Amino acid sequence: MRQAATITSHKLYSEPQRFYDSMLLDIEQAERYIYLEIYKFGNDEVGLVFREALTKAAGRGVRVKLLLDSWGVSYTEAFFSELISLGGDVRFFRKIIYTFDFFTKNHRRNHRKFLLIDDRISYMGSANITGYSLQWRESVIRLTGSITLMFKRSFLDSFKIYKKYIFNKFTFKKSRFIDQFELVEDMPSIYRQRVKTKIERLIKKAKKEIIFETPYFLPGHKMRKHLADAAKRGVSVKIILPMHSDVRSIDLLSSKYYGSYHSSNISLSFYSLNNLHAKLMLIDDEIFGIGSPNIDYRSFRYQHEVMLFGKHQGIVDEVRNHINETMLNCLDFDYQSWLRRPKIEKMLGWFLLPFRHMF
Repeated sequence: MRQAATITSHKLYSEPQRFYDSMLLDIEQAERYIYLEIYKFGNDEVGLVFREALTKAAGRGVRVKLLLDSWGVSYTEAFFSELISLGGDVRFFRKIIYTFDFFTKNHRRNHRKFLLIDDRISYMGSANITGYSLQWRESVIRLTGSITLMFKRSFLDSFKIYKKYIFNKFTFKKSRFIDQFELVEDMPSIYRQRVKTKIERLIKKAKKEIIFETPYFLPGHKMRKHLADAAKRGVSVKIILPMHSDVRSIDLLSSKYYGSYHSSNISLSFYSLNNLHAKLMLIDDEIFGIGSPNIDYRSFRYQHEVMLFGKHQGIVDEVRNHINETMLNCLDFDYQSWLRRPKIEKMLGWFLLPFRHMF
């Protein structure tokens, strides 16, 4: 039986400075607890401001728990020494292990992003807490209401397993439901990729329109076929990508498939201002998806991810507005220019293909 959820307000942010300011204000006003789960927490102008705000909160008696990914940060507990001395609980997800099997042992990362406050305020989405991404276009949603309790349970489960490499006793629930929302949690697995499975089901059911905004688009054969089949049955399929992402190798590998998308009537648009780092989707103007996963092998197979799906009309409208604003600064895919791209780019695309699971 699904629980009922109340959402008293919702706001979808795209500009980092705006949601950072909102987060910091909420942290300043926190009374009971602050739970933060993040992939990257910078040792820079943004990270230092957040560290100070969290330390002040702990100093006034607020319970502070941080879960940071060891791959995404470059420091140790000493960076948070004052916060820890005031009772803050700081955990680093799977510390880097230096062994002959370095890549396999360290590839499975926690890519989730949550900021939860006092059972009433939730942030989730695409963004880290860093200065280098201040000019990027992101997708971070702020929700108030009892839905925070669902996110809280997810965070606390994640917090428990921060240093486990083998999950023989603990598994996340397949999905968490509350009213018209579904929170899908993913754990590293070659065989059970829950976010990917959910997205594929939505693609197969789509009747009018499928839109993705993602910084990296490298789906497997099955999802590419589902998208092509959707386009064949008359569904408008649009993929919005950055003109140049922050990972050049993924751009080169992804571009290898652009011609086949074009021939399948899948529309490609490229965001031309800074970097597009938003991670969201919209199906038929009825169902939204927003969270931490990229549409690529690494997110689906090797990372802990989380994505919220739902039919809340107000949030659907905000996602639509976000997409419309993104499209104002997009250029459409030019097939002829793609055919004329430099030979070195074509060669690198083929060369990187065997390594696609690593990106």
